[in-house]
Amino acid sequence: MPLAEENLLLGDPPLILPVVIIGNGPSGICLSYMLSGYRPYLSPEALHPNPILHSKLEEARHLSIPEQDLEYLSEGLEGRSSNPVAVLFDTLLHPNADFGYDYPSVLQWKLEQEHYIPHIVLGKGPPGGAWHDMEGSILTLSLGDWMELPGLKFKDWAMGKRRNIKSDRATPAEVASYYKHYVKLMGIQRNFIDNTYITSVVRPYREPDDSESQNSEDAPCEETRIDKENEAALKKNWEIHGYRREADGSHQPFCLFTENLVLATGTFDAPARLEVHGENLPYVSHSIAEFEDAVGKGRLSGAVDPVLIVGAGLTAADAVLCAHNNNIPVIHAFRRRLNDPNLIFKQLPKKLYPEYHKVYHMMCTQVPSAASSLYPSYTSYPEHFVLSFKPDMKCVLQSTSGLKKVVKISMALVLIGSHPNLFFLKEQGRSLGHHHNEPITCKGNPMEIDPYTYESCKEPNLFGLGPLVGDNFIRFLKGGALAITRCIEMRQKKTRHRMVESSSEDGVS
Repeated sequence: MPLAEENLLLGDPPLILPVVIIGNGPSGICLSYMLSGYRPYLSPEALHPNPILHSKLEEARHLSIPEQDLEYLSEGLEGRSSNPVAVLFDTLLHPNADFGYDYPSVLQWKLEQEHYIPHIVLGKGPPGGAWHDMEGSILTLSLGDWMELPGLKFKDWAMGKRRNIKSDRATPAEVASYYKHYVKLMGIQRNFIDNTYITSVVRPYREPDDSESQNSEDAPCEETRIDKENEAALKKNWEIHGYRREADGSHQPFCLFTENLVLATGTFDAPARLEVHGENLPYVSHSIAEFEDAVGKGRLSGAVDPVLIVGAGLTAADAVLCAHNNNIPVIHAFRRRLNDPNLIFKQLPKKLYPEYHKVYHMMCTQVPSAASSLYPSYTSYPEHFVLSFKPDMKCVLQSTSGLKKVVKISMALVLIGSHPNLFFLKEQGRSLGHHHNEPITCKGNPMEIDPYTYESCKEPNLFGLGPLVGDNFIRFLKGGALAITRCIEMRQKKTRHRMVESSSEDGVS
């Protein structure tokens, strides 16, 4: 049966759980849904447009997807994720979506209580994670259908919530509300504990070095062997410390243990910094919310000096649009070339994302050397980076050719992305990435995982999910939840099998 929340974190002795998930955004929600016993099967009437994949699915139609060989099913598939199971699950949920088709999912979901795996999901706020902190009016990058989680179509949910549906895209506020209601509607709310803050995660017990074992000349006695067996069982557990913030503002500390730890923290915890002189000055901000607040309160109305926006991603584009719509002059500086194929604007269809293509058009036409009068309050500085910020509200820009320019500004917005904050892990999790001893980032240095189990290649029984492993779009994180569920379930079956065999042998003897 699912766990009750009351006093769950305050067990004495501390509670030992099969699975603990840190992070209650869409990644953690989706994994909880599958660990709660919801199983995907091939629908009886389904016909996948990929004939090879459909043939593979037909071979084991009677089995749920987690019971099948994910590597076999994933073979030969291509998509916008580097993780094969993410591509597999996405093409089952949204067949040929990248080609513009709107085929229905080929899966049907069944709740099978016998497959429930006890777990809890720890989050700082309500289910939905960082979506509750995002600006509520801008449109999301993805189509509403791609933001949805298994078992509840976003359009069906939105029909009763939205007064005027002009676009398939949704606002962050709508998405956040969808995730919060999803947890209630699916009956998995009791697995979630809100207002929890993790302070440390350690594995207290470690395998001794091979050299230590080899240097021991004496054979272990029976008592020593039993102690080592107990230690071997204990070392699998992760020890989690943290506190829960109560309604009165007090902090209630807790400690619990888990056999399997899943990191689903997302990547919005720590804004990326330029690491230049003057970046900590009060007029320099790393949050679009702070800018919107300043605009809303009229602090930038009639400002003579422009706002400097640094970055060429979608958040920077949102800031440009906010400034443009409020008649605030902008200087826009970014490192990339205008024809860089990796610019996000080149990857978005104009029909679905007209406002972002408007920003890209501004970036291309309003460069100082050929500024047009189309957008007189906006100036683009491609292939420029910030050299320093000065106390007198001036910023020094430098081009890739070495030319410097000093600009007088009213505010600076540094919007160059964000990084996950894994401060609660040893060395902030630096050992977990593809590049050893470098910070974990969702693009440049994600966690190194087994592609078919999502288990860390560096730490057994530690799993990554979502942006931490490079799945930055919600449509792809669901594959990670599938892979982790399958892995944990298979291991539990093996453990039960060994226990039964051991009991049989003891009975015979």
